[in-house]
Amino acid sequence: MAGKRLSVLSFGLIAAAAILIAASLFFPWWGMEFFAPQYPEGLNIIVYPDQLQGEIDIVNGLNHYIGMKGFSEENFPELNYLKYLISGLAALTLITAILRRKIVLYFLIGIFAIGGSLGVWDLRRWLHDFGTDLSPTAPIKVDPFVPPILGENTLANFITNSYLGTGSFLVIAAFILILIPIWKDR
Repeated sequence: MAGKRLSVLSFGLIAAAAILIAASLFFPWWGMEFFAPQYPEGLNIIVYPDQLQGEIDIVNGLNHYIGMKGFSEENFPELNYLKYLISGLAALTLITAILRRKIVLYFLIGIFAIGGSLGVWDLRRWLHDFGTDLSPTAPIKVDPFVPPILGENTLANFITNSYLGTGSFLVIAAFILILIPIWKDR
């Protein structure tokens, strides 16, 4: 029954999920490493919910040669509000734990699923935009490409590796924690 109260253990699992979501704000969510013979130590773009870190200027300097737009916090308006959405999700998760109602938990799981899907779609959209909207006046001509969200890609003499950061793993763990009560309190 959807109105049934969740157990105290389920309360603890959902409250722990809220803590993991809040903690994810302080860790990178996604990143990309670039390796080439001239950069054997690699270059990084590291994405936090509210900022970009890494060797952004060097990567932008190299990307200029193939006509790619520069990476900057100004180019990603999501960085202005993503931390608030994540904070809201943490608060909503904590409220769900306190209320201990299955119907509220189902709503939270729906929010997670929709938010996660939108996040993956948005990242894919940006990768597509950056890799296919190349300047026709660039000094080096390359075919349009779409860097993968996860995994390895090769472009010219660069090998890139895209990966999830600690923040993403914390949110995935939180999602698993909120699913357990559905099974446990069935």
